[in-house]
Amino acid sequence: MLQKNQIIPLTITDITHEGQGVGHHEGIAVFVPMTAVGDQLKVRVVKVLKNYCFGKVEEILSPSPNRVENDCPVYRRCGGCSFRHLSYEEEQRFKNNWVFENFRRIGGVDLPQVPLLPSPKEEGYRNKAQFPVQKKDGKVAIGFYAPRSHEVIPCVDCRLQPPSFARILTEIQGFLERENISIYDETTGKGLVRHIYLRYGEVTGEIMVCLVINGKSLPKEGHLVKRLLKVEPAITSVILNTNTKNTNVILGKGCRTLYGKDHITDVLCGVKVDISPLAFYQVNRSSAENLYRKAAEFAALTGEETLVDLYCGAGTIGLSMAGQVKELIGVEIIPEAVENARSNARKNGVKNARFLCADASQAATALADEGIRPDVVVVDPPRKGCDLPVLEAIARMAPSRVVYISCNSATAARDCAEFAKLGYRAVKAQAVDLFPRTCHVETVVLLSRE
Repeated sequence: MLQKNQIIPLTITDITHEGQGVGHHEGIAVFVPMTAVGDQLKVRVVKVLKNYCFGKVEEILSPSPNRVENDCPVYRRCGGCSFRHLSYEEEQRFKNNWVFENFRRIGGVDLPQVPLLPSPKEEGYRNKAQFPVQKKDGKVAIGFYAPRSHEVIPCVDCRLQPPSFARILTEIQGFLERENISIYDETTGKGLVRHIYLRYGEVTGEIMVCLVINGKSLPKEGHLVKRLLKVEPAITSVILNTNTKNTNVILGKGCRTLYGKDHITDVLCGVKVDISPLAFYQVNRSSAENLYRKAAEFAALTGEETLVDLYCGAGTIGLSMAGQVKELIGVEIIPEAVENARSNARKNGVKNARFLCADASQAATALADEGIRPDVVVVDPPRKGCDLPVLEAIARMAPSRVVYISCNSATAARDCAEFAKLGYRAVKAQAVDLFPRTCHVETVVLLSRE
């Protein structure tokens, strides 16, 4: 049996879906972060469990040919990136294999494997970021949580985000320190500033700055706005979001606009999209266009279909297909996102769309009860996937095709297995990388009614 602090030789033979390398020593699996297949290592055992262990690299004896030089000073502590030590080609290969292995093992289907669609950008692609704020050693720290903790690792200059974010965060950090504004402490529930939330419209250049506070106002709000506009003139929206609850949920429900608009605008697949603080919008716009084009290809629209878009957010997926269908019905539970979707439809001159504010399962049931028989249903659920009542309601509407978009291929595969019991067969899938250097990958699946 291995012992804690024992140093062992280890060759990495695989990578988990969380990005940890795996090797075997005397029949015991050892998981080691920030390693690559083919690495030959000296590893220190740091935790011993009954059937497996965790370790950390003591020395790289012979590096994998797929290993690249780490170029981020906080990579080992931040927890945001999982694959910064791998070539992007190797990252793509692993992500694609994970997706299709999940469908085989969890979904019970062997789908034709096609190459992953890579992201057009490997760096600077994120148009949204949420930064927790903490007091550390008497100073304001803005950055990201370390893995499996609420310790903030200071980082205002993340390589996955546009350079403007660093300028904005640096200015806010200086403002909070100069004005001695209190920082929220989650252990006591006291203090004012909780998070900084930034959004960026890649096509329009518009930037939203949203401060999440444990209160209703911020000292010297006008002064902060002037400072922000001076360092970044592209800012078109400055918002205060109020969250006074003792919760891990970042945003509260109340927003107050300090400057400019209550939203920003971007363009996705030719559709102008208004994005409020609470509305969902894909963080990698250019790669999202690849994803939505593939979804439209799977939907095989001719202009005569009724399309139902569940979990529609600000309406981006459905509106990108509205010109190819007879009628579009979008469903979303967040009222602000529904208003965004309706506004987006008006601004784009889309007259064949309506949007319902409702829970996906309730709306799908209501539409089925109304006798709505969509030809195609597009569903883009959260990471946990769809609840069984949603799948059953979709099946009752009896569409010919279901296009399932997922940021978690494991839950998508699980739902495909449930869909099979309801008469829908997974026909093909495509992995699309919206999140380079992280362990996340998007998938779009076509299911056909048998």
